[in-house]
Amino acid sequence: MDSMPAYGRPVPFTKMHGLGNDFVIIDARGTKTSLSDEAVRALADRRRGIGCDQLIVLRDGGDADGLMEIRNANGSEVAACGNATRCIGRMLMAESGRDSASIRTRAGLLTARAGGDDTVCVNMGPARTDWQAVPLVRAMDTVTLNYARGPLSAPGAVNMGNPHAVFFVDDADAVDLATLGPEIETDPLFPEKVNVSVATVNGQNIRLRVWERGVGLTQACGTAACAALVAAHRKGLTGRRGGVLLDGGRLEIDWLADGTVEMTGPATYAFTGEVRL
Repeated sequence: MDSMPAYGRPVPFTKMHGLGNDFVIIDARGTKTSLSDEAVRALADRRRGIGCDQLIVLRDGGDADGLMEIRNANGSEVAACGNATRCIGRMLMAESGRDSASIRTRAGLLTARAGGDDTVCVNMGPARTDWQAVPLVRAMDTVTLNYARGPLSAPGAVNMGNPHAVFFVDDADAVDLATLGPEIETDPLFPEKVNVSVATVNGQNIRLRVWERGVGLTQACGTAACAALVAAHRKGLTGRRGGVLLDGGRLEIDWLADGTVEMTGPATYAFTGEVRL
């Protein structure tokens, strides 16, 4: 009989989600915990691991209440995740007893504040719309990209700490995003790959579905919701404030006069446990 493999010490984790966009959170503050890409993929596996869209490592924040390291289910690291920021913000506020928290990310220093009924409002920083900031491989008008793939064309491009292409269509639910998403994500036009969204505008509300780079189809994506509102306003389709309805639920987005984007929505605890890395 084969011997059992040797594992390390048990590490506590917390499972949280924002509108079904789910996270395994490992609190590494005061430790030197590090995770290989292989370990992240194993933990994110929904059949053999804990299961998540992203794994979040919470580290000591220095000038902030915490530093958030964001790893996609495929092991890759990204700079920003809106739903995870709300979850980490709620966790840090619960610890401190304060109604606000500062969170350091690769995309910059973000601020979360408590809303009502378990909601959290996060300022996600500035929406960047220059083609080099998105980024694209060549100069293009980012209000309406000269780009098409299958039935999708003329997306708006926005960077919200990560790159987004938002296609406006008559019926977002009718688009085969499972097929088109990975094709567009890896198109050479986007040197850092891209998050792909399809959006339908109805008044000041947007119906949004998202193919998230490094993850796939997701119930919700906070930065995509921010990007969709910015892209819609730049095309003259909405005002600077509105609701975004994703598969997992609704987020409220406000593109402020200073160029930053605020996002408000729920941050929900699921369960806690221990895992041996």
